[in-house]
Amino acid sequence: MGDLLLMMIERVGLIVILGFLLLHIKQFRWLLHKQNGYKVSFILIGIFSSFTIVSNYTGIEISGNTIMNNNWLQGVSSSSTIANTRIMGIEISGLLGGPLVGVGVGFIAGIHRFALGGTTALSCAISSILAGVVTGYIGYLYQKRNRVVTPKFSAMLSIYMVSLEMLMILFITDNGWSIIKTIAIPMIIVNSFGSFILLSMIQSILRQEEHAKAIQTHKVLLIADKTLPYFRQGLTEESCTQVAQIIYHFTGTDAVSLTDREKILAHVGLGSDHHLPSHSLITELSKEVLKVGNIMKAKSRGEINCKHEDCLLQAAIVIPLTSRGKTIGTLKLYFKDSNSLSPVEEELAEGLAKIFSTQLELGEAELQSKLLQDAEIKALQAQINPHFLFNAINTVSALCRTNVEKARKLLLQLSVYFRCNLQGARQLLIPLEQELNHVHAYLSLEQARFPNKYEVKTHIQDELHTILLPPFVLQLLVENALCHAFSKKQPICLVEIHVYAKQNGVHFKVKDNGRGIEPGKLEQLGKAIVSSKKGTGTALYNINERLMGLFGDGTTLHIASQLEGGTEVSFTIPTERKEGRTIENISS
Repeated sequence: MGDLLLMMIERVGLIVILGFLLLHIKQFRWLLHKQNGYKVSFILIGIFSSFTIVSNYTGIEISGNTIMNNNWLQGVSSSSTIANTRIMGIEISGLLGGPLVGVGVGFIAGIHRFALGGTTALSCAISSILAGVVTGYIGYLYQKRNRVVTPKFSAMLSIYMVSLEMLMILFITDNGWSIIKTIAIPMIIVNSFGSFILLSMIQSILRQEEHAKAIQTHKVLLIADKTLPYFRQGLTEESCTQVAQIIYHFTGTDAVSLTDREKILAHVGLGSDHHLPSHSLITELSKEVLKVGNIMKAKSRGEINCKHEDCLLQAAIVIPLTSRGKTIGTLKLYFKDSNSLSPVEEELAEGLAKIFSTQLELGEAELQSKLLQDAEIKALQAQINPHFLFNAINTVSALCRTNVEKARKLLLQLSVYFRCNLQGARQLLIPLEQELNHVHAYLSLEQARFPNKYEVKTHIQDELHTILLPPFVLQLLVENALCHAFSKKQPICLVEIHVYAKQNGVHFKVKDNGRGIEPGKLEQLGKAIVSSKKGTGTALYNINERLMGLFGDGTTLHIASQLEGGTEVSFTIPTERKEGRTIENISS
């Protein structure tokens, strides 16, 4: 028994080494994170099945009391059995991949074991399939409850699965008891020990990756927070110098440079003596990035194409900065050692470029908004509340430490929110679907700040998603409700959005179950600016003015409210606009 145990430990070491090598492949780690869709499941079945097949081929053949130490089994004689680590691979696949992966791997492992032959071929095949079913279901339960399987639990489960295999051998195989006495204890010890080691290793590497992503996301958000005031000023030498110093400080690169389409605007770090702002033209590499609009890397001084003989910079990554779909400049991160340019730096640079491009668009939109003659329209169309942005960034930053995936999704919603602000600032009318995306993005960010506080329901006729309406109208009405309608102690904060066709127009209604509005102020809302502790009513007044300006006096806000009975704000956009121009876009 001792010899068999040592030989099996050698076999499990091989599986652990293979697992360690596989975990260092980025695509495999991505599959473990993804874990949805049939394509991913089938790939995982193929990978984990190869583990079990290797376990079968490297199993130790036992005939009676004789142990045959073959390095690679081609088959098993009818009077022999094998001891192997097959159950370990099936168990890990089920716990990580769920029922489909577990059953698939168990079935393939069982069929392959049956094909090798031997006295225990049938019992091992059946136990393999059962192990896949059981561990897959357990993995599903853990995923459903959002819990993580611990290595200790995996080891205990492995003991039960091997014991199940021993029971199959006892009841199905002739001389089952004598076989069990030989292989049971070594197989239980080695499979449980191997499951513990392999799952510990998998979870450790995945946690390290999540931790690195959290740090990277937090760093990007921190830089974005610091650079926002400067990028809102546009690409100027003053703003870019401040931005470059912030990036240089937080990224640890050897130099940072920012350019427009013609010249260097700022350079901080190594090479500052000859990469001079305003006096140095952009390099050929930067010109190529501006031309194609894609990220490009340089891993030699020749590729950087710096003309200065004593330049210490040997590698660079150049990222395009865009605004409204056009490349207006570049961000360059320099390194004095080409080995320092790793995928981590590339991902960081790419994330910064996207954030910076959004900030530049914000700055450009803000600059354009100042040129608008109507100050009220400007405030409504181009306002971007800095407090809302900073609150959102702080929320996402906090989530980076607890829920990286949720932080990533909120970043996307933040991007949608600002993109809708930018697009709305340039358009008179937008489709209802676009306005609803704006509302959804805003709600996602607010609900992340105040979990389980707000409930928003939409009741919209399907054919109306393409109807045109002024931008920000629904978003501001919903925002107004969330900010002013509810008391801090109200348990259920409900907002409903209704959109439906009504005779010769489309009727819009936003209602809440909040504390209501005092009768004295209700008559003035939407008609004038009303001062109060909670606000001025500017949003409602501006919305009303815009609706009447676009569609006439018949399209005014109707506000109905009762104290402690909620508020309802509604308006109707006519199908035919003034001068006979239609807003209806349903048929197109």
